[in-house]
Amino acid sequence: MQKRNVKILAGFLTAAIVFSGMNMTAFAKEGSGLPSAGIDFFLSNDGTSVKNLQNETGNAAGEKVIEETVIATTTKTIPEKERELAVKKEEEGFKSLVIADVNDYVNVRSLPDEGSEILGKLYDNSVGEFISEKDGWYEITSGSVTGFVKAEYCVTGDAAVAMAKEVGKRIATVNTTTLYVRQESNTDSAVIGMVPMGDQLLVMEEVNGFAKVNIEEGDGYISLDYVTLSTEFVKAESKAEEEARLAKEAAERRAAQEAANKAAAKKQATGAQTEVPPVVSGSGSELGKSVADFACQFVGNPYVWGGTSLTNGADCSGFVMSVYANFGVSLPHSSAADRNVGYAVGGIENAQPGDIICYSGHVAIYIGNGQIVHASTSKTGIIISNATYRSILSIRRIF
Repeated sequence: MQKRNVKILAGFLTAAIVFSGMNMTAFAKEGSGLPSAGIDFFLSNDGTSVKNLQNETGNAAGEKVIEETVIATTTKTIPEKERELAVKKEEEGFKSLVIADVNDYVNVRSLPDEGSEILGKLYDNSVGEFISEKDGWYEITSGSVTGFVKAEYCVTGDAAVAMAKEVGKRIATVNTTTLYVRQESNTDSAVIGMVPMGDQLLVMEEVNGFAKVNIEEGDGYISLDYVTLSTEFVKAESKAEEEARLAKEAAERRAAQEAANKAAAKKQATGAQTEVPPVVSGSGSELGKSVADFACQFVGNPYVWGGTSLTNGADCSGFVMSVYANFGVSLPHSSAADRNVGYAVGGIENAQPGDIICYSGHVAIYIGNGQIVHASTSKTGIIISNATYRSILSIRRIF
């Protein structure tokens, strides 16, 4: 539990939302495999929703373009003063946080005494809510755990405000059927891409009713009227939760292995092709390598928004879903949902062939050697890229 130095990042995202309190909801933190707590902030909007229709057509040059028709729209813009007030309320809320500042974790104990019972763990950069302070200990509540942590391994008050801005992930969850990502922060700007209902985007900046996000087509802007904003933090894990998590991960690995074995046996019985030229490298399970090998067969095939065909066209999550379906594993057709499948394995240095790499609004399959295979965009189709070409939100392992 060595205390580490905190490097506060400048230029934190400007909040354009109203603080609504400590709603502890489940998310997954990259690098820990643990559930996390979302401290949610919501935008209110008195306007009616926009119904958008989109179609892809060809122009004279044969290139695909997006045609957009807006049926009806009335929106309400939050004045700048209200936005500034929202920032202040948010920061006031952050002052009541207790954030672990250690190399690994600090124990949560039943009493302010190092000899008392260990109730759980507050992992590095994870968050609890301050209750009281006694003899160099903070009493906190975090997730299902309420107990004491050594104050020397945590920060709270003004220091927690700065650290929360560094360690929290600002997430925009799409709550409309199809959300347009625009080149600039206005509704007249060109559409560079589309995001489906339920997808989650990492927010880089919030300004004038828009959020700057990164999607596969590049950086763009989305209207805050059609997303739910939240800040993700990690919460403490109780001893019982840790045991249950480890058991669940082991069961999921066994189930995935059994499904893959059945799929392989069925192919062998029907005489279907089971071997493909190896293209992956690195350590990892043989099944994971087989997944990566199989996925690489489809490089060069088209990208189709909403598609699931490995030959005729798939989008990013459709590609991952269909590749794993070949091995008897059922995955969701959603890049956001893929952040919760399998189990987390830490950073890119721990990635193995077959792992699922989750980005803001995108998902891919790791093939080793620092590379991924993914259904990228309509311009590129299915390609191989460097895994770190964008910021990674999570790495999940199925086998």
